[in-house]
Amino acid sequence: MPVPFAVSTDTHPVILPDGTRHHGTVFLKNVIDNPRFIVGDYTYASRFDAPDDWAATLAPYLFPFSLETLRIGRFCQIALNVTFVTASANHAMDGLTTYPFGTFDADKSGMTPPDTRDTIIGHDVWIGYGAIICPGARIGNGVIIGAGAVVRGTIPDFTIVTGNPAQVVRHRFDPETTQALQDLVWWDWPPEAITAARPALERPDIPALREIHREFSLANHSTSN
Repeated sequence: MPVPFAVSTDTHPVILPDGTRHHGTVFLKNVIDNPRFIVGDYTYASRFDAPDDWAATLAPYLFPFSLETLRIGRFCQIALNVTFVTASANHAMDGLTTYPFGTFDADKSGMTPPDTRDTIIGHDVWIGYGAIICPGARIGNGVIIGAGAVVRGTIPDFTIVTGNPAQVVRHRFDPETTQALQDLVWWDWPPEAITAARPALERPDIPALREIHREFSLANHSTSN
């Protein structure tokens, strides 16, 4: 029988062999209080030294008064030293200088931010050690981002990207498997269905995943009736 995974309301979901919680790993949704930083259930970040402010550590230029948002989906995995450089970090580049004179004005009512693009991360994305996600990046579902990659632009679903600038190295699956995962959207399933699906997700086994989806869909339909 598959072991149930951690409860989404846990702050520190990793239990060490001695029974204590590892405070350097957190479900981000439970520790983020920046209204511009939106993160889904079960997405975690890990560090050896737990910061006082996870939002400021991961996205240092994303302020509560910023006009852009950083949106991260469910079941994402964020390694040590990953940085999201959001739009508030950008300087205007259409003048003769990039110096932000207006930043130092006492009256900022007339300031126009040069960049307000949102940064969007899909579901089940693994972001490797030291990767930098640039303003306005759109990262699809199931993407793997290599260590130290500098990611900008749009990254297709279920691809592996590395380098600076990050480039697609390969697609993780054949088109049929990719489409099946997009159709099944397992990351949106209820916890009991995901627990049952864990062996199929880890093998991988699309037919078994489809069967679990069918069983839980039928059960929910019967309950609703």
